Amino acid sequence: MSSIHVSQWRQAFSRRNLAATVLGGYLPILIAMAVIVLPLAWMVIASFKPAPEIITMQPTLWPQEPTLDNYGHVADVVPLLTVLRNSLIVTIVGAAIKVVLAITTAYALVFIDFRFKNVVFIAILVALMVPPEAALLPNYMTISALGGRNTLWGIFLPGLGTAFGTFLLRQQFKTLPKDLLEAAKLDGAGHLKRLWRIVAPVSAPTIATVALVTIVGEWNNFMWPLIITDSVDTMTLPVGLNLLQSIEGQTGSYGYLMAGAVLVILPVLIVFAALQRFIVSGLTQGAVK
Repeated sequence: MSSIHVSQWRQAFSRRNLAATVLGGYLPILIAMAVIVLPLAWMVIASFKPAPEIITMQPTLWPQEPTLDNYGHVADVVPLLTVLRNSLIVTIVGAAIKVVLAITTAYALVFIDFRFKNVVFIAILVALMVPPEAALLPNYMTISALGGRNTLWGIFLPGLGTAFGTFLLRQQFKTLPKDLLEAAKLDGAGHLKRLWRIVAPVSAPTIATVALVTIVGEWNNFMWPLIITDSVDTMTLPVGLNLLQSIEGQTGSYGYLMAGAVLVILPVLIVFAALQRFIVSGLTQGAVK
């Protein structure tokens, strides 16, 4: 090995470089993982513990006497099949309509010339800045007037527009070569064919990212379904499990609450695992033109 390579090797593994690598790279990642993963891990582990092992002066990491009683109690108190069915319907229908509207709106903002196009885009940006809580009262009055209280369509109807998805897809569509669309136009392809045969397949990672964010948002939505529904027959899973917290107010109910939280998070983790390979590429597409 030449002296130049030896010096480069020593420089790469010097104390200063190792310290910079650990402090500037691995340490922040480990801290972030600890902040995110440890509470989730504790929640899952505690859901299998009996109450005396959670409320104790000498806590242990792993359950000494693992039990499924917490999940059984949740199933006894909350009509899981009903609220799970409602959540699936609201999430699938609401997310599908949101993604389709985001795709078509972003396509129109990029590839179709119409008056006040910039005004529409500015309105979308403004919608990104308005907190959802500001629209709760107008939405409640509107949906109630339409007869949407205690209905599934009343839950997902007010949130069918997604400003974030439209903005992200617009930025991605702007990076596509216009020659590709012009060639399809010369071949007689209309807007719908150009959208679903060319633009959508090329932008699949970004669309998957928008779909994932939308699915997670629809599944975890709590405030609006809580306001617009007061019947168990139309409650979604987060709202239904809120009944558990209302009924089990004592300290010894932590195991039940942990089990309910696991039931809410588990489907989202499955969807995330299925779509996670699209997330990084989907968020970075359109960032550099």
